[in-house]
Amino acid sequence: MGRYRTAGKYVLLCAVWGTAFMVTDVGLQDLPPVPFAAVRFDVAAAVLFAVVAATGGLARPRTRDDYAYVLAGGGLMIGAHHAFLFAGQEYVTGAVAAVLLGLVPVVTPALTRLASTDESFTANTAVGVALGFAGVVVIADPDPANLAASALGVALVLASALTFAVAAVVTHSREPALSFAPLQAWTMAAGAVFLHLAVLAVPGQSFADASWTPAALGAVAYLSVVAGVFGFVLYFRLLDGLGPIEMSFIEYVIPVFAALAGWLALGQTVTAATVAGFACIFAGFVAAKWRALRAELRRFAASASAGAAD
Repeated sequence: MGRYRTAGKYVLLCAVWGTAFMVTDVGLQDLPPVPFAAVRFDVAAAVLFAVVAATGGLARPRTRDDYAYVLAGGGLMIGAHHAFLFAGQEYVTGAVAAVLLGLVPVVTPALTRLASTDESFTANTAVGVALGFAGVVVIADPDPANLAASALGVALVLASALTFAVAAVVTHSREPALSFAPLQAWTMAAGAVFLHLAVLAVPGQSFADASWTPAALGAVAYLSVVAGVFGFVLYFRLLDGLGPIEMSFIEYVIPVFAALAGWLALGQTVTAATVAGFACIFAGFVAAKWRALRAELRRFAASASAGAAD
C-alpha cells in the first residue's frame, strides 16, 4: 500500500503544480512577475509559520546542515529558480522556457553523480529522460528563431533549470536536525527574501505596477497556500523518499496537468502536438520505470491467479 500512496502523492503534486501554471497566467494579467512571485512566498511562509507556531513546533535552524538546507532550498529552489525563470520570460516565449525547463531531469542525474550520493542512473532512466524531453519539445513546439535571437533569455531560463536541479541534489544530501515543518517554513522565508532582493535587482519589476484585483488576490492565495505551502511540503516529503532523479520527472508530468487546466478553465485547445507529446512522456515513464512496472504486473498476475484458484 505504501507504493500506491507514494504514487498518489506524486500525481497529486503534479496536478497541483500543473494547475498553478493556469493560475499564474491569470495573476500575470495584473501583477509584474517577480513581485508576484515574492508576494506568493511571503504569504506561503507566513501561513506555514503560523501553522507551526500553533502546533508548538516552532524552532530555528541550528546545525550546519539546517542552514545549508534552508539556503539551498530557499535561495536556489524557491528564490533563484523563480527569479531567473520570470526574468528569462521577459525575453523568450513561454514555449521556449518550457523546453529549457525540461532539461532539469537531464542535468539532475549528472549533478547527483558528481555529488556522490546513492542515486543510480540506468540505461532505462536515460531512455526515459530522452523520451520525456522529446515530449516536452513536441508540446512546446518551439520556434528556433527565438533561441537564436534571445541569448540572454535562454541563459536566464537555463540558469533557472540548473538552480532547481542543484537545489534538489543539495537538499537531498543534507541531514538537518530541525524537524520537517519549521524547516520548510524557514526555507520559504529565505526564498521570499531572495525574491524581494530580485525585485530590486531585476529591471522593470516594481510593486508600483501591481494591480490588486480580485483575480490577482485569488491567484496569490492559490499559489501561496495550495501550490506553495502544500505543494512544496509534499515535494520535499517525496524528495526525501524518492531522491532527486525520480523527482525531476515531475517536469514531464506537470505539462499534462497544465494543458488540462488551461483547457478546462481558460478554453485553451489541446493540439495534435500536445497529444503526441503526452504519448512521448508516457513512453518515457514506462521506459524509466519498466522494471518496477513489470514487477508490479507480475505481482498483480500472481494475485489474480491465486484469487481464481480460491
